[in-house]
Amino acid sequence: MSVTPYKNSSASKKNQVADMFNNISNKYDFLNHFLSFGIDKYWRKAAINKLKPYKPDTILDIATGTADFAIEAVRLNPEKITGIDISVGMLDAGKKKISQKNLTHIIRLMEGDAERLDFDAHSFDACMAAFGVRNFENLEMGLQNIYRVLKPGGVILILEFSQPVHFPIAQLYGIYFKYILPLWGNIISQDSSAYTYLPKSVSVFPFGNDFIKILEKTGFKNCRHIPLTFGISTIYMGEKH
Repeated sequence: MSVTPYKNSSASKKNQVADMFNNISNKYDFLNHFLSFGIDKYWRKAAINKLKPYKPDTILDIATGTADFAIEAVRLNPEKITGIDISVGMLDAGKKKISQKNLTHIIRLMEGDAERLDFDAHSFDACMAAFGVRNFENLEMGLQNIYRVLKPGGVILILEFSQPVHFPIAQLYGIYFKYILPLWGNIISQDSSAYTYLPKSVSVFPFGNDFIKILEKTGFKNCRHIPLTFGISTIYMGEKH
């Protein structure tokens, strides 16, 4: 089942997602940290730490948004990080941060779509995405493209929301995600659909072993997942052999 941000729109999911992120790009970082109580910063650090053993020189950050994940990955001392996103507004915000942090020599941001990656096969040591994979219009096509541009021996790293299953976290999470988060998100972002779309997109996204099966179906080996914060988010990894 696919959900879209704007139920009255006839535009494709891809175009709706781009419009949504353009609409909230100037408040996205604040909302991210505010609505997650800052835990999203810990999640990104934990995910990037999983890449350390691979020592990637070239990294592709898909659905880079405002480049928080790409900036975090600088700790790995790569030669180059390329970030792509379908939202020009998010990229503009990310470019400002990268410039302020004097990281333009390492991180390059550009408009791009995971389902139509404009890179040669075997281009990157690592491909990663934080909270963006569930927005793909065609999940398997996006993952197949990521597989194509990875070098043999390369790794995919995905950080994505999941769903806690144990009492009482599952119940508390459900109340917060379905009622409190959309209320505050809509008030602050002034986009009545963006933070209603978020819990809906998470609720239909395959998580845990279900997502691992999709990674394996698209060719990845040695796939595993690491739940974070009672399963509110999950790190997924796989390798191209």
